[in-house]
Amino acid sequence: MSKLKVVSDKRKNKERNDSERFYRNGSSAVNIRGGGRRASFLVAKGGSQILLQLLVNASKESPLNEELMVQIHSVLAKIGPKDKKFGVKARINGTLNITLNLVKQNLQNHRLVLPCLQLLRVYSANSVNSVSLGKNGVVELMFKIVGPFSKKNSGLMKVALDTLAALLKSKTNARRAVDRGYVQVLLTIYVDWHRHDNRHRHMLIRKGILQSLKSVTNIKLGRKAFIDANGMKILYNTSQECLAVRTLDPLVNTSSLIMRKCFPKNRLPLPTIKSSFHFQLPVIPVTGPVAQLYSLPPEVDDVVDESDDNDDTDLEAENETENEDDLDHHFKNDDIETDINKLKPQQEPGRTIEELKMYEHLFPELVDDFQDYDLISKEPKPLVFEGKVRGPIVVPTAGEESSGNSGSLRKGVVMKANVSPKGDKDDKKLTFMDMAKEDIKDNGRTLQQQQLGDQHRTTSSIHGLNNDIVKALDRITLQNIPSKTASGLTAGMKKDYSLPLTVVSCTKACPHVSTCGNVLFEGKAVQLGKLCCAGVETEDDEDTESTSSVEQASIDVSDGPTLHDSDLYIEIVKNTKSIPEYSEVAYPDYFGHIPPPFKEPILERPYGVQRTKIAQDIERLIYQSDIIDRVVYDLDNPNYTIPEEADILKFNSKFESGNLRKVIQIRKNEYDLILNSDINSNHYHQWFYFEVSGMRPGVAYRFNIINCEKSNSQFNYGMQPLMYSVQEALNARPWWTRVGTDICYYKNHFSRSSVAAGGQKGKSYYTITFTVSFPHKDDVCYFAYHYPYTYSTLQMHLQKLESAHNPQQIYFRKDVLCETLSGNSCPLVTITAMPESNYYEHICQFRNRPYVFLSARVHPGETNASWVMKGTLEYLMSNNPTAQSLRECYIFKIVPMLNPDGVINGNHRCSLSGEDLNRQWQSPNPDLHPTIYHAKGLLQYLAAVKRLPLVYCDYHGHSRKKNVFMYGCSIKETVWHTNDNATSCDIVEDVGYRTLPKILSQIAPAFCMSSCSFVVEKSKESTARVVVWREIGVQRSYTMESTLCGCDQGKYKGLQIGTRELEEMGAKFCTGLLRLKRLTSPLENNMPSSMLDFENELIGSSCKVTSPTTYVLDEDEPRFLEEVDYSAESNDELDTDLAENTGDYEPSAQEEVLSDSESSRTYLP
Repeated sequence: MSKLKVVSDKRKNKERNDSERFYRNGSSAVNIRGGGRRASFLVAKGGSQILLQLLVNASKESPLNEELMVQIHSVLAKIGPKDKKFGVKARINGTLNITLNLVKQNLQNHRLVLPCLQLLRVYSANSVNSVSLGKNGVVELMFKIVGPFSKKNSGLMKVALDTLAALLKSKTNARRAVDRGYVQVLLTIYVDWHRHDNRHRHMLIRKGILQSLKSVTNIKLGRKAFIDANGMKILYNTSQECLAVRTLDPLVNTSSLIMRKCFPKNRLPLPTIKSSFHFQLPVIPVTGPVAQLYSLPPEVDDVVDESDDNDDTDLEAENETENEDDLDHHFKNDDIETDINKLKPQQEPGRTIEELKMYEHLFPELVDDFQDYDLISKEPKPLVFEGKVRGPIVVPTAGEESSGNSGSLRKGVVMKANVSPKGDKDDKKLTFMDMAKEDIKDNGRTLQQQQLGDQHRTTSSIHGLNNDIVKALDRITLQNIPSKTASGLTAGMKKDYSLPLTVVSCTKACPHVSTCGNVLFEGKAVQLGKLCCAGVETEDDEDTESTSSVEQASIDVSDGPTLHDSDLYIEIVKNTKSIPEYSEVAYPDYFGHIPPPFKEPILERPYGVQRTKIAQDIERLIYQSDIIDRVVYDLDNPNYTIPEEADILKFNSKFESGNLRKVIQIRKNEYDLILNSDINSNHYHQWFYFEVSGMRPGVAYRFNIINCEKSNSQFNYGMQPLMYSVQEALNARPWWTRVGTDICYYKNHFSRSSVAAGGQKGKSYYTITFTVSFPHKDDVCYFAYHYPYTYSTLQMHLQKLESAHNPQQIYFRKDVLCETLSGNSCPLVTITAMPESNYYEHICQFRNRPYVFLSARVHPGETNASWVMKGTLEYLMSNNPTAQSLRECYIFKIVPMLNPDGVINGNHRCSLSGEDLNRQWQSPNPDLHPTIYHAKGLLQYLAAVKRLPLVYCDYHGHSRKKNVFMYGCSIKETVWHTNDNATSCDIVEDVGYRTLPKILSQIAPAFCMSSCSFVVEKSKESTARVVVWREIGVQRSYTMESTLCGCDQGKYKGLQIGTRELEEMGAKFCTGLLRLKRLTSPLENNMPSSMLDFENELIGSSCKVTSPTTYVLDEDEPRFLEEVDYSAESNDELDTDLAENTGDYEPSAQEEVLSDSESSRTYLP
């Protein structure tokens, strides 16, 4: 027996020596340079398991080997985060209680307690371990270590606070801390350290206390305890005292985050968050958000917010998910379509040939033989390219009919009288749409009528129209016009713009009410918005210079006719049907807009502006007596009275495309603004367009739009809202300008309930805040999210283009695609070049031109899409030689506004059906989505007659990215982004879809190829881009996105985008199509290799989905520091494990990146 005992003792000694030797080697490995890699190596070789076992064995020794315990805990604290399974291993080996008991038994032995606390912090990264430790009294133990200000043992205090913050991430532990009154204790300790740490040498300890408060306030009980302990005022006061010292910014930021999280969630001050306007749908959808909205019982208040904080019923999970390998797995984009069968385009007719015949009358260019036209001009055709032979264009997607040489025939067109562009054959066509018949009768004009009525209008007279208006307006003195003179302003500007207005003495001030505008015509009463009674401020020395600069600016915009006609606009407004039955016209839409003759740089954001704004919001709760809280504008209350006080701003949005629902005065010069929901919806708030009057010059007014919904915005990255001043317009500066300072976009304390959010937890709203100082007293100013472009403006522009074009050169048709739900017409435009003669070869070439199908403005709030479309239309109708070449290459079918009703009624995203029309292309309902149903029908018709468009492009605007870019469709690139590179290599795909974006990146200054994406997402399967590609079979099917902000590359780098740049993009798109034509031929292998260098240019960055309907790439805006700090939800969060792959522990939450990095920065990006 004695021999066996000796053998056993030797074996134990050997094992102990081996373990200690391993420990010494491991300890030296992780302590020298490059220890992180060496620690990972030790973990890979099973080092953490050996050390844990060594800890178990050492704990059984008597007496305790303190030095060994200190060293083992120190090493484990360093290598533990490198082991993804460390939490499980520690629990299985039973080391949690070993370490905890060591701390309990040796509280005065700081040398031993310090590494034990470090290891407890690592243990706590695992939520199950954290709960287990909490049951054994770890929270109470930590509060025996942390305490009031003391210069002794500050290192121990810091580690204890970090450990406590990690432990309190567990809801169970947080509830235990609240139950024992530790929230009040933490606040008391924080105040004590704040008062005594005068030299700020213990900032990390103060920050650790805040981190513990941040963790405990993740639960509802913690937030309530924080409020009850007067935490808001304590942290507000201490953070304000820290503002003067930049190095204390991490404390200010964390304090702001805690206060913002604990700010009680409020409902919006509205009777309901559904739209103020109601439109009864002809058909109620069976499923979807609109069906849910209609199914809500009338007694349900859909803005009550009681669903956000129901975490007290949540129980901590005791079982742990073992696949912790997922903690650091690469981001997987679940929105990317992975089914190859779904990715392969499969042309689906959808409707029968007989059904599609209803669209024949919208394609007269395919059947008209022009035999009744005398197409041989006796006069030379204006744009003759001598010596250039134009043969037929052969494009693979352009159809089957062949054409002959057309280069030897003379050009020019002389039309016979009384001949319809449809030709006689159209009378024999079957299955015409009844409503389209009537629209054609009313709206269609014969080419002869166009010639007789418009051929004497010269470009110069039209071009000078706008300047004549401006000069006439410059002489208007409004202070002497009585309010009863309803038609005076209009009468003075009709026809003879040089006539001065008759002025009459005014005996009383013009009341600021909606009826004080000028009635512009009889019948339907339409009024201009109110003008101030102060009159126009004269500028003696600047008028001449300003006028000349305006003329120069207008010349720079376009070489074509000026498309704005105030009188015509008024006549068109008379026939525009809105749900609120608007009777006013906004002055910017009446006067028109020209781009300003100066650059508008992207705004540099001052440091800490968002933090300051949030602090002012917190003051509302702390100093409630300072808040005025007076309603000054309310669409929901038709009986509200406008305040008469002179120092209160007056608001209005009762005009086409206007959106402003309610205004509340918060402080003397601060107003909260609430936007209206899209009709038949309870959300989509982003677009705004409203009028402000009654201002005083030089006063800084703060505007807070408090119910925005997107999680981020370019307002955080230098974008400014737009303002239009009537005084400036009357002083010869009729343009929208970027204005505002102290601009930021952040989450606020208002939220929707789970009912309103469609079953999700209550979602928070966001605030756009900006400050404006007005230059003129009692001016009338308009603010907008982006450059407004109304439906009436589109109709005016189309009429001007139609009347000004040369019918001998341009084939132009304006048809009605269909009527919208509210009875407005959806225009369809056809543009191409007239055939050179009625010879067979020329008619054949005319018919064989490939189609290009364009659409825009499916989302009403993306007004930049309409400005790009305006640039496209003007270019196509211009006398530019390349435009003529382009018309001879293609037939353009254009639906310039897919959502007229949404535009008219000030919606941001939806139509009157309450649905996003760009998610209805798969199965559009003819009753609910008529414009999409018939636009898709046009494309299906072209596919049925073998005339598939060469290009389809839908113009959009993007609120969260800069530049102009495209989304396309590619099987290969979609598979590539699923990280299945082997599969993508096996796919053979024509890469011609990249050609047009590549061309645009070379010729359009605002276009950015690196922002383009050709990935097909599941959430986008019902969009126009994907459906036209997949079902119709158009390979070059795109969405072209234009920024709402500006550019960060190219010629316009650092500048906010304006209408000049947007219209230029529309024109450059046309130029790109001309280059595409030259590159697209049966000899495609002759295309420059740079155009098809697909493999080398394939976007390698990983894809990320920031929302179910928003796909962005990594090159989206970098995470804005303040935005990260203030982006935390105040709803309860799931317990988040600490990042276990970080070396020595530092707070790893996102806001720590802010607070640690911000101290070394002097500005924000």
